[in-house]
Amino acid sequence: MDYILFTFPNCQKCEELKDFLSGTALQGEILSLVRPEGKRRIREFIKDLKRDKSGAIIVPTLIMQDGEEAALLNSREELEDWLKSRA
Repeated sequence: MDYILFTFPNCQKCEELKDFLSGTALQGEILSLVRPEGKRRIREFIKDLKRDKSGAIIVPTLIMQDGEEAALLNSREELEDWLKSRA
């Protein structure tokens, strides 16, 4: 299982999710949405991203991949629930 995690600086939920992921066997990459690479890569998923009431992308955005996209999650709790559902 691989993942791509899109984060934003000074985001507490982003840090929580990064800390949780570091304690798992999952492997992937973390991309900041203030860097060109993060901005470029998130466009691959633009039609599937969750947005808030103002239309802004919800961060963190975690794309779990298992061949094709398997899940799009936005919190540590969502990831924990998703992992439990696959056990």
